[in-house]
Amino acid sequence: MDHKEIRKIVELMNEHELTYFHLEEEGVNLKLKKGAEIVHMSQPSAPIAAAGTPAPAAADSTAPAAPAGNEITAPMVGTFYTASSPEAAPFIAVGDTISEGQTLCIIEAMKVMNEIKAETSGTISALVAQDGEPVQFGDVLFRVQ
Repeated sequence: MDHKEIRKIVELMNEHELTYFHLEEEGVNLKLKKGAEIVHMSQPSAPIAAAGTPAPAAADSTAPAAPAGNEITAPMVGTFYTASSPEAAPFIAVGDTISEGQTLCIIEAMKVMNEIKAETSGTISALVAQDGEPVQFGDVLFRVQ
C-alpha cells in the first residue's frame, strides 16, 4: 500500500463523512480515525514513512475543551434511540445514576435493535447524541461523572 492509496482512502472518508476506517489484509493493517490522529498503521514489508501519509483535517482549535468525566461512545454505526419505542419513556436522562450493565439506549443497525449497556457506573452529566439521528463508531453518546 502506498501513500496515494492512503490519500484516496482519506478522501473517501471525507466524502462519505466517516470518522473511522479499518482495513486489514495480507501484510497491511490500517486504522484511521478522523481528527488529529491516525490511530494505527503497520505494514511488515516496506513500511511507509509517516511524513508521507496525509493527516485528516485537524480539529477546530476554537472548540471548547472536553468536559471532565467518562464518555460513552457508539460501538457501531447506526441510528441512535433513547427509548425502546416512540411512545416509551427514555432509558435514562441527564442526572440519572447508572450502574454497570444497565441499558442506556438502542442503536439500530441493519434493522436490528442493539441495546447499548453501561460499562461503568456513575451519573449521566450530558446526553450528546440526538434521538433518531445517525451515529458512527466512536461518536460520543453520553458523558458520565
